[in-house]
Amino acid sequence: MLPQKQSTVSSASLDNATHRRHLEQMNRQLGSASEPARLFFAPGRVNLFGAHLDHNGGPVMPTAIHRGTLIAARPRSDQRIRMASTLGGEVLDGDLTDLPTVAGGSWFDYPLGVLIELLKGGSSTPQGLDLFFGGDLPIGAGLSSSASICVGTALALDECWGLGIGREGWVKAALQGERGFVGVQCGIMDPHAVGFAKPGHLLWLDCKDGSFTHLPLDPDAVSIVVMDTGVKRKLAAGAFNQRVQECRAAAKFLMPLSPGAECLRDVSEEVLAEHGARMDPVLQRRARHVIGEVQRTFQARDFLIQGDLAGAGALMVESHESLRLDFEVSVPELDLLVDAIAKGGESFGGRLTGAGFGGCVVALVRRGQEEALRERAQGWFVERFGRDPGFAVFLGDEGPRELPLP
Repeated sequence: MLPQKQSTVSSASLDNATHRRHLEQMNRQLGSASEPARLFFAPGRVNLFGAHLDHNGGPVMPTAIHRGTLIAARPRSDQRIRMASTLGGEVLDGDLTDLPTVAGGSWFDYPLGVLIELLKGGSSTPQGLDLFFGGDLPIGAGLSSSASICVGTALALDECWGLGIGREGWVKAALQGERGFVGVQCGIMDPHAVGFAKPGHLLWLDCKDGSFTHLPLDPDAVSIVVMDTGVKRKLAAGAFNQRVQECRAAAKFLMPLSPGAECLRDVSEEVLAEHGARMDPVLQRRARHVIGEVQRTFQARDFLIQGDLAGAGALMVESHESLRLDFEVSVPELDLLVDAIAKGGESFGGRLTGAGFGGCVVALVRRGQEEALRERAQGWFVERFGRDPGFAVFLGDEGPRELPLP
């Protein structure tokens, strides 16, 4: 049993009372209708191993979490599309035959990009929809709220329009919508982690060829804890895309020196050691993180298969140091929480998760020791920064699905 204080285990998005409030708020913001709405859910994800490897062709090990995006979809009698959110803000109200061609910087750019992707190649314009978004996944915290909303949108449109594209289609549309319309040069990990979730397992995904399998993670032995620094990020604003471009530049320099290399993931430590001094120092550091992280991720997989959680956890701490020093995506708040994780006996290890620049840390914690970690980490954080970090124990999730109406 988890300690009694761990109320964070529950998920509002999967609660009938929340579903009723979601539908009621949809009616208030978009008006009531005779046609009944349908409810859909897509989880968020947390990545434990393989930081910043997805856009470098490397292996990653994320898992879906039981919080995510809640979408109510209601058919219309015309060809209009309306999108609104429980968070308020702008409302999209447009015609399916005359949609924006460029992103405007609004929250609905993400579901709109997916919608535009699914309309490509269609022989006719489908029926209009009202879409209302909510959920309990924090935005900008490194838990892949963007992939959650994109995969969830693809699921809702697939079901409402009878497209028959399935999970592979949801993942593809989510990825293309975020890359092509929103302009975030993300890798394939996030939509795959959301779309192909399996409870009690990590997804082993090879981002070079898209192959994947599932690795068990015993929920009776380990909890996945996420602590939120409260430092928000804006991935599309430049820092993430800058790292992508730096990695591409490093790969362009190193791949000709590595026979058969197709991406930065394929470059060996020996090649970097021999030729790295001739690179721009920034690019050398970026390459050092990626190449070392590839090795750590394969090692972590071996440890997990052997049941060696301590070995895998130690690699998470090493990963964070590389992200801090070589990839330069950490902030003091993240560093303090990882230090708190590493200094106690409750955890196997932890690191920042997501793109960095703020957001969250993830830890593998001994089952039943969550509260001890919370007390130390929050105490240190309050003393240094004057506020509580968020603290959540996450369960796995079965992936995107339609929910029964309350």
